[in-house]
Amino acid sequence: MWQGVIETYREYLPVSDRTPVVTLQEGDTPLLPASNLSSFLKTDLKIYLKYEGANPTGSFKDRGMTVAVSKAVEHKAPVVICASTGNTSASASAYAARAKIKSVVLIPEGAIALGKLSQALIHGAKVIAIKGNFDDAFTVTKKLTSRFDLVMVNSINPFRIEGQKTGAFEICGQLGHCPDYQVMPVGNAGNITAYWKGYKEWYGAKKIKKLPVMLGFQAEGAAPIVLGKVVEKPKTIATAIKIGNPASWEKAVEAGQESKGLIDSVSDKEIIEAYKLLAETEGVFVEPASASSIAGLRKLIKKNYFPRGKSVVAILTGHGLKDPDRAIAEIAKPVVLPPDIEVIAKEIGLS
Repeated sequence: MWQGVIETYREYLPVSDRTPVVTLQEGDTPLLPASNLSSFLKTDLKIYLKYEGANPTGSFKDRGMTVAVSKAVEHKAPVVICASTGNTSASASAYAARAKIKSVVLIPEGAIALGKLSQALIHGAKVIAIKGNFDDAFTVTKKLTSRFDLVMVNSINPFRIEGQKTGAFEICGQLGHCPDYQVMPVGNAGNITAYWKGYKEWYGAKKIKKLPVMLGFQAEGAAPIVLGKVVEKPKTIATAIKIGNPASWEKAVEAGQESKGLIDSVSDKEIIEAYKLLAETEGVFVEPASASSIAGLRKLIKKNYFPRGKSVVAILTGHGLKDPDRAIAEIAKPVVLPPDIEVIAKEIGLS
């Protein structure tokens, strides 16, 4: 039986026999060949989808949270706290509940998808909405942590990065080798930092023979790394990456430069097109931020960026049910008809 990322990769994580393992058996997520998507995009790239929405709370955050909360419990922390656009709050509150400790969540008022907010609330977190954006919530959370006996479990917590790097280990194991390219969303930038760390460690351990090119994509209205300056009022429908001052900014730039890759941006229009495309071609439902990786991939294919026949893994960070309102807003509503077989047959083209 799969036992979660700590037990599976214990040798490569900062845990010991004294660390109580708090797990929901996260990890072991699908790596799906995307031949339908490749055909639609008219490319000979071998595209794979790493579907992190299959984690227990529906996002990649669980990989890091199992380690962060386990270490918090090891150090007798009574409370964990985070600032969040949604997924971190869902994960932190779930793992805190599992560990029987308290969780506090600071969210930007009116800027969190209801699917994610409902998770934090049902797991018993103390949820506080801040009059401001994510960056304001993040700043307040850091100040609270420096003053009180709280453990911050955002991605500035190094144990989060340690857990999230296991995604790179899994991809290499599932493929049997390292992919040529990896494309992923960039918000607070901890995940691209973590994956690059994982690939480098796997390469150092001689488990892979090369390193991938790392390709990260921000939303145009929240693209501080691309612009080279803080975005004071970030705007995007992709709430999970609506961040104007990423905590792991320097490390993300380093990942792009060291791997000879890039960090670019995509528009909300491109994100929504990719969001629908994934669902319609591959049957994979993701939250909008996840679709930025596919939007970015599509953008680069149009620019003839990739050599022929290479492998590309797209990280899909969160499940579509995290933000059901967005799906309903973007898709046509159901047709309402009387319970009449002739009328229904005509509507679906059978007569």
